Amino acid sequence: MTGNPLKERVLAIVSIIAHYIMEDGQLPANGDLVEELLAVGFEAEEIDAAFNWMENLSLHPSTDPSNSSLTVPSQRIFTPDECRAIAREARGFLMRVREMGIIDQNILEEIIQKALHTEEGEVSLKDIKTLTALTLFSHSHHEWLREVDCFMDDDWTRLYH
Repeated sequence: MTGNPLKERVLAIVSIIAHYIMEDGQLPANGDLVEELLAVGFEAEEIDAAFNWMENLSLHPSTDPSNSSLTVPSQRIFTPDECRAIAREARGFLMRVREMGIIDQNILEEIIQKALHTEEGEVSLKDIKTLTALTLFSHSHHEWLREVDCFMDDDWTRLYH
């Protein structure tokens, strides 16, 4: 009797992620791990399932203190169509502002949908910054003024202070 191939592949991804954490103490930079996993033949759905499984483990830890779980933040996996439509630097920017808490998952999805509906070829970093700023302003004019000003100027240090 053989096991579930999808489950085995998801566990293989989890094993690779765990290896990175044990070797380096952290995960590779934004999107690099996902790009590497895609390059070695894993499907986006498998990678997403692995991150979701690991996130569920961290949200619902075991009550047994001897059984510690691995905590990894969830990662948005871009579809092949999204990768073709949105420049790599722009995707990295979106992941960065998401991880920093500037945008939430819903706003991220809204920005991606707006980017996919542009008819001018690949969406550049400048284009995605503009879409992000407009989306944040449409949700709350005053709340995000400082953050938008900082990332439009590439002044990331001001966001931390």
